[in-house]
Amino acid sequence: MTIILFIKIRKENESFFKVKVANWMLGLLILQLIMGAIVVFYHLPSIIITIHLLIEMIFMAILIWFWRSDQPKGKIGSTLIKHLNILSILLFMTIGLGAYIKHQHYGLACGWLGCNDSVLPASLPELLQTSHRALAFIVTGYIIFLAVQIFKEHNHPLKNRIMVALVVVILQIIAGIATILSLVSLSMAVLHLAIGTILFAIIIEGRIMSTR
Repeated sequence: MTIILFIKIRKENESFFKVKVANWMLGLLILQLIMGAIVVFYHLPSIIITIHLLIEMIFMAILIWFWRSDQPKGKIGSTLIKHLNILSILLFMTIGLGAYIKHQHYGLACGWLGCNDSVLPASLPELLQTSHRALAFIVTGYIIFLAVQIFKEHNHPLKNRIMVALVVVILQIIAGIATILSLVSLSMAVLHLAIGTILFAIIIEGRIMSTR
C-alpha cells in the first residue's frame, strides 16, 4: 500500500514538498524492513525494537499528514501550535521509553510511590522507569492544561479533539495501572501501547489540522 501511495503521488505531479515527504515515507519503509530483519537476526534486541516502533510512529504521522494536509485548517494561533509541537515530542519520547522499558523487563523496577526502600531511583532500570512515569505525568498535565485553554474559547477548532484526548488519557492511566497489576503481562502492555499510539495520532492530527 505504501508503494502504491508513493507511485500515485509521483504520477499525479504533486507539490515538491509532497513528493519529498513521499520519498521520506518510502525511505522509512525501507528502514523498517532493515530494522525488522535485525530484530529477527539478533533475537529481539530492545534498542532495535524501540527504534523500530519509533519509526512506525513517524510513518503513521506522515500517513496522517497525507490524509489531512489538503483539508481546511483551523486557526489556533502560534502559541497553541508550539504547545502541540512540544506535546507531540513528549508523547513520542514517552512511548519510546515505555517500549524500551517493557522489552528490557524494567516495568516493575519501582513500586507505586518509590523504588525499593527509596523515593529516588538508585539504578538504571529504576531511573528509566521513574523517567517514563514522570514523562507520562507531564503529558497528562500538559493535555489538561491545553484543554483548559481550548475550552475557554467557544467553538474552538480543537475542542472535540482535546475532549477525545482527555478520554484517551484516562483510559491510558487505567491501562497503565492494569499493566502494573498484571505484572506487565504482554496483553496489557500491548493495550497500553495501543492506547498511547491512539493518543499520539490524535495530537498529531490536531497539529496537522491547525494553522496560525
